[in-house]
Amino acid sequence: MRWIAGGIARRPRPRFDGWIAGMGTSSGTRIVLGHWQRSPFGPFSDVMAERPDGNRLLLAPTQQTADFISGTYVFDTVRVVPVDVSVKDDTWTVTAGPLDLRFTTGRRRLLGLVLHAVPGVLARSPAWSALTDPPARLLLPGVRTRGSAGGGRREWYGARDLRPIRAVSASWEGADLGAMAPVEPPVLFGFGSVPRNPAVTRVTTVVALGPE
Repeated sequence: MRWIAGGIARRPRPRFDGWIAGMGTSSGTRIVLGHWQRSPFGPFSDVMAERPDGNRLLLAPTQQTADFISGTYVFDTVRVVPVDVSVKDDTWTVTAGPLDLRFTTGRRRLLGLVLHAVPGVLARSPAWSALTDPPARLLLPGVRTRGSAGGGRREWYGARDLRPIRAVSASWEGADLGAMAPVEPPVLFGFGSVPRNPAVTRVTTVVALGPE
């Protein structure tokens, strides 16, 4: 769908506001949780997981969200399953199909304090994401704040907060995934990974649906 402004056809730019949590486990499974309070689909959560053998999975709560996410990122397996997230104080509890996950966050460090001061209107701007992309690559290897996504789409991330993850407990189909570990190697769902050190980032994500 296109809309017309001043006689110019433009592609819609869906916006997602929420949190992305990225963590590794000593078994080799890396997990990326998206917890979206505001989105074109309403509030929802999803899980992207990369297994030790490189298999990339998406766990999404509806076919509509699964179709959108798999049209933006690359997966080997897509499953539509209930994805439930509970946040109480610093503890997050997640159940999503084969995954049972619990993790706790710590206090903001220097970068988190800086990002927490970014106004929401600025974080939503693709121009801000373009400006922060070079320092993000320098400070957080593997992380990018803009790039080309799947299906000819482009994507921008505006970070507004960052908290370290202190502890992780996770199982996959009942099998323990081991202790918390860095996100190493980086996940390969799209044009960038999450920070190597497990963390929860508050973000505004904007997606351009095709060339403009």
